[in-house]
Amino acid sequence: MFAIPLGDGAELRPLEPWQAEEFLAHMDRGRDFIGRYVGLPDITADLKAARDWLQVYADKAAADTGRLYGIRLDGRLVGGVLFRVFDTASGTCEAGCWLEPAAAGRGLVTRAVRVVVDWAVEVRGMHRVEWLVASENRPSINVAKRLGMSLDGVQRENDPYRGVRQDTEIWSVLAPEWRAARSGGALR
Repeated sequence: MFAIPLGDGAELRPLEPWQAEEFLAHMDRGRDFIGRYVGLPDITADLKAARDWLQVYADKAAADTGRLYGIRLDGRLVGGVLFRVFDTASGTCEAGCWLEPAAAGRGLVTRAVRVVVDWAVEVRGMHRVEWLVASENRPSINVAKRLGMSLDGVQRENDPYRGVRQDTEIWSVLAPEWRAARSGGALR
């Protein structure tokens, strides 16, 4: 299995169904923190649900419609990044992330997303990478900004999350913008 170093003892690796127990333990450590803005902890509440969710992404990878990677810090699973949508016909994909609280504030998500966006644009030829985020999720919005994404707009009260309607911001970066930022050293 490959591992891409992210620096500071962190690395990015595929996250697969056979790792369901480890994934569930990671989710249990960060369930409340991760669940503030995303439903992943709610849909992976037990071992079967965790394995099933990981299998969905294994199937997406096999169909070339999505990808899932774990972020490890000193060998321990602490978060992940994914392509929830990966549409090669349209050249558009949607990236996302999550992180447990012990790993927050270290730049791990920014570094991991930079790796997968670079792969999507440079290797797979994606033209547009989207980042959908709850308007109140400042850390995730800051990741989008650090990656040179632009705010396309806000879907007002579109997501009834845990009984409360929340706004979703749509951020994106286009392949020419990504390449220009990379070559100009603008990606932090």
